[in-house]
This record gives sequence, C-alpha cells and structure tokens, in this order.
Amino acid sequence: MKTRFSLLCAVAILVGCASDKPIPPIAGGASPSSPVVGSTVSSVQAYKTALANRIAVVNSDKMYTGRPQALLRSVVVVKYVVDGEGRLLRSEIMRSNRDSKTETTALSTLRNSGPFPRPASHLLQHGRLELAETWLFNNDGRFQLRSTAQRQMDE
Repeated sequence: MKTRFSLLCAVAILVGCASDKPIPPIAGGASPSSPVVGSTVSSVQAYKTALANRIAVVNSDKMYTGRPQALLRSVVVVKYVVDGEGRLLRSEIMRSNRDSKTETTALSTLRNSGPFPRPASHLLQHGRLELAETWLFNNDGRFQLRSTAQRQMDE
C-alpha cells in the first residue's frame, strides 16, 4: 500500500511537471480510492484543473508525461455534468474522430475517477456544473488532458 501511494504521488508530481500551468492540490488526499471531500477553487478553470489532476492520479497507468506528439491519434472532447456533491451525473462525447477505443477510454477514465471535489456553490447553476474536457491520445493509446497538458510538439 505504501509503494502504491508513493507511485501515485510520483505520477502526480510528473503530471504537474508536464504542465506550464500551476496545478492546485487535489482536495481530500491523493489516494484514488478515497473520496474527494471539498474544493477551495473559485473558478471553473481551476475546478477543471483539479478534476484533471484527480483523473491523472486515478488513471496514472493510462497517462503519458511530456509534450503531446505533433500528430495525435485521437482528440476526444467530453461534456459532463457534476452535481453539488461532486458526483458525475452524465457524460457524453461532443467531438471525436470516431476511434471507439479512445472514446471508451475517455468516458471510463472520467467515470472511474469520481467522486470529484464538491464545486464551490457559486459555480453551480441549478445545483449542477456543466464542463467539457479534452483527452489527447498519443499513438500508444495513452492520454493527457488538455487542462494540464503542455503544448504539442512541432512537426
């Protein structure tokens, strides 16, 4: 268990190093099995970054570090809704190149990462927060999330 926690912390650090954007800490601890209790972020973008970090920690074996390759295998945009408790209510593919394997990976990694931090109450509309995130897939099927990814490599 100690080794797994150390590995997850290392992945979180590497994911953070792969981005030139500041990354807020994951509320509620870094363990993928522990619920995430609350969020102190005050903007939608900061909340998306916190969720991207949560997805990265829980799905570290499906992530890659470094800059995305110049020509990506797939770009999948997922629209999803989180309630005031941080529960995923629904998700759907908004944009894709119809690569069913990467679409499945995007949806399943989102679902498997809950519960999420509770969004700040001022971010909610009718008790919900609608968001979109982009999964960037390299040829090997591993991904990064646009909210925390570096710029793509040049061709």
